[in-house]
Amino acid sequence: MAREDGPRYEPPDAFLAPRYTGVKTFGRCPLVDDPDGVDVAVLGIPFDTGTTNRPGTRFGPEAVRSASLMLRPYNPVQEAQVFGRLSVADLGDVEITPGNAERTMAQIAERLEPIVRSGTRTLCLGGDHTIALGELRAHAAVHGPLGLVLLDAHADVWDRYVGESYYHGSPFRRAFEEGLLDPSRSLLAGMRGSLYGPGDAAMPEDLGFEMIPCEELVALSHEEYGERVRGRVGEGPLFLSFDIDVLDPAFAPGTGTPEAGGLSTREALAFVRALRGLRFSGYDVVEVSPPYDGRGAPTAVAASNVAFELLTLDVLATWPE
Repeated sequence: MAREDGPRYEPPDAFLAPRYTGVKTFGRCPLVDDPDGVDVAVLGIPFDTGTTNRPGTRFGPEAVRSASLMLRPYNPVQEAQVFGRLSVADLGDVEITPGNAERTMAQIAERLEPIVRSGTRTLCLGGDHTIALGELRAHAAVHGPLGLVLLDAHADVWDRYVGESYYHGSPFRRAFEEGLLDPSRSLLAGMRGSLYGPGDAAMPEDLGFEMIPCEELVALSHEEYGERVRGRVGEGPLFLSFDIDVLDPAFAPGTGTPEAGGLSTREALAFVRALRGLRFSGYDVVEVSPPYDGRGAPTAVAASNVAFELLTLDVLATWPE
């Protein structure tokens, strides 16, 4: 329900203080400790121990927050007021344990569960994709098994890598095994790149997930993709995870496992916008690795704008026009 007196938390007026001033929070939103009065809580999860190739995503939340200072309150494509309608606050970073992925997943779940239980949605900034397991534990503890909408170059349903069970290629297999996800209500899209063998390509569907490879995804209109998602997820709690490596490295070089032949930034934003009307319990944007980003930080800029589109989806689901 809309508040007559406006949201409790929103960015300061950019006409009174330039956007490059102040502490770097997401979108220049207030930094708070308590989710009371918050519609969507933004949290950083600066963890990259689960990375199997190029590290650096521990610095992702900082980079995305810095890039997000350019965000303005209104989304003209979706015709939606975001800041000023939605109460958004930055709740800082989740405590993590470098070198210990299993413990970190427990820390993430412990921090997020009370926030989710309060009715606040979460938008987490990674960090490598391992963090999704901790997020899903928190959301499933409150809502039960969730449908997953994933945009990613990889399905992340592998089992073990050099003997490790918890890494950025396995979060959704672990979540499936723990009963956190409902594969029959999940759709994974954007997968591409070389694999270890034909069994890898079949793995998501073997577990019950529907998958749209990147070659098929780019042949769909944005509206067709949105309808595919709606037809799959049905009713029930949902989680949206966006891995920045779904973008081609020409647009997002700053990531740990780049794959050629991906989406442009424009295409990716349009696919997210096509999810208008769906209600999600939580969101994340992961795998931004600033050490590999280019001048002007195009990967961080893309990630901050994806996050803004996720907030827009939340506005449109909460107050449909």
